[in-house]
Amino acid sequence: MIIESATIGPLLEAGMLICFGVSWPVDILKALRTRRTEGKSLGFMALILTGYISGIAAKLSVALSAGRAVEWVTLLYALNAILVAVDIGIYMRFRPRDSRGTAG
Repeated sequence: MIIESATIGPLLEAGMLICFGVSWPVDILKALRTRRTEGKSLGFMALILTGYISGIAAKLSVALSAGRAVEWVTLLYALNAILVAVDIGIYMRFRPRDSRGTAG
Protein backbone atom coordinates (compact mmCIF):
# COMPACT_ATOMS: atom_id res chain seq x y z
CA MET A 1 0.00 0.00 0.00
CA ILE A 2 1.44 3.34 -1.04
CA ILE A 3 0.64 6.40 1.06
CA GLU A 4 0.25 9.63 -0.86
CA SER A 5 2.80 12.28 -0.01
CA ALA A 6 -0.02 14.67 0.91
CA THR A 7 -1.11 12.22 3.61
CA ILE A 8 2.30 11.65 5.15
CA GLY A 9 2.68 15.19 6.53
CA PRO A 10 -0.49 15.17 8.64
CA LEU A 11 0.24 11.61 9.82
CA LEU A 12 3.72 12.59 11.00
CA GLU A 13 2.31 15.75 12.59
CA ALA A 14 -0.31 13.63 14.36
CA GLY A 15 2.43 11.33 15.61
CA MET A 16 4.28 14.30 17.09
CA LEU A 17 1.14 15.63 18.76
CA ILE A 18 0.23 12.22 20.16
CA CYS A 19 3.73 11.78 21.60
CA PHE A 20 3.60 15.23 23.20
CA GLY A 21 0.00 14.71 24.27
CA VAL A 22 0.63 11.48 26.18
CA SER A 23 2.63 13.34 28.81
CA TRP A 24 -0.15 15.74 29.83
CA PRO A 25 -2.67 13.24 31.26
CA VAL A 26 0.15 11.53 33.16
CA ASP A 27 1.26 14.87 34.62
CA ILE A 28 -2.33 15.86 35.44
CA LEU A 29 -3.05 12.59 37.24
CA LYS A 30 0.18 12.84 39.22
CA ALA A 31 -0.64 16.38 40.35
CA LEU A 32 -4.20 15.42 41.31
CA ARG A 33 -2.97 12.40 43.25
CA THR A 34 -0.18 14.20 45.13
CA ARG A 35 -1.69 17.72 45.23
CA ARG A 36 1.82 19.04 44.62
CA THR A 37 3.33 21.11 41.81
CA GLU A 38 7.04 20.47 42.21
CA GLY A 39 8.78 20.31 38.87
CA LYS A 40 6.09 22.31 37.10
CA SER A 41 6.73 25.70 35.57
CA LEU A 42 3.84 28.05 34.87
CA GLY A 43 5.93 29.91 32.30
CA PHE A 44 6.77 26.70 30.46
CA MET A 45 3.15 25.53 30.41
CA ALA A 46 1.99 28.96 29.20
CA LEU A 47 4.56 28.83 26.41
CA ILE A 48 3.41 25.36 25.35
CA LEU A 49 -0.24 26.46 25.44
CA THR A 50 0.63 29.47 23.28
CA GLY A 51 2.32 27.13 20.81
CA TYR A 52 -0.73 24.88 20.56
CA ILE A 53 -3.02 27.89 20.10
CA SER A 54 -0.70 29.17 17.37
CA GLY A 55 -0.84 25.77 15.68
CA ILE A 56 -4.64 25.84 15.74
CA ALA A 57 -4.67 29.39 14.36
CA ALA A 58 -2.29 28.38 11.57
CA LYS A 59 -4.46 25.40 10.59
CA LEU A 60 -7.59 27.57 10.61
CA SER A 61 -5.89 30.29 8.60
CA VAL A 62 -4.68 27.88 5.92
CA ALA A 63 -8.09 26.22 5.66
CA LEU A 64 -9.96 29.51 5.42
CA SER A 65 -7.61 31.03 2.86
CA ALA A 66 -7.76 27.89 0.71
CA GLY A 67 -11.52 27.55 1.08
CA ARG A 68 -11.35 23.99 2.36
CA ALA A 69 -12.11 22.08 5.53
CA VAL A 70 -9.83 22.28 8.53
CA GLU A 71 -7.41 19.33 8.73
CA TRP A 72 -8.37 16.60 11.19
CA VAL A 73 -5.02 16.94 12.94
CA THR A 74 -6.24 20.30 14.28
CA LEU A 75 -8.31 18.32 16.78
CA LEU A 76 -5.10 16.96 18.28
CA TYR A 77 -3.79 20.51 18.71
CA ALA A 78 -7.06 21.41 20.44
CA LEU A 79 -6.99 18.34 22.69
CA ASN A 80 -3.40 19.07 23.74
CA ALA A 81 -4.26 22.73 24.36
CA ILE A 82 -7.17 21.69 26.60
CA LEU A 83 -4.94 19.30 28.54
CA VAL A 84 -2.29 21.99 29.06
CA ALA A 85 -4.98 24.45 30.19
CA VAL A 86 -6.24 21.86 32.70
CA ASP A 87 -2.68 21.34 33.92
CA ILE A 88 -2.29 25.11 34.35
CA GLY A 89 -5.52 25.17 36.35
CA ILE A 90 -4.25 22.37 38.58
CA TYR A 91 -0.97 24.21 39.01
CA MET A 92 -2.83 27.36 40.06
CA ARG A 93 -4.94 25.35 42.52
CA PHE A 94 -2.06 23.48 44.17
CA ARG A 95 0.86 25.88 43.69
CA PRO A 96 3.01 26.51 46.74
CA ARG A 97 1.53 29.18 48.96
CA ASP A 98 3.45 32.17 50.23
CA SER A 99 5.16 30.98 53.39
CA ARG A 100 6.05 34.42 54.77
CA GLY A 101 4.71 35.08 58.21
CA THR A 102 4.46 31.47 59.28
CA ALA A 103 6.32 30.15 62.25
CA GLY A 104 8.97 27.80 61.18
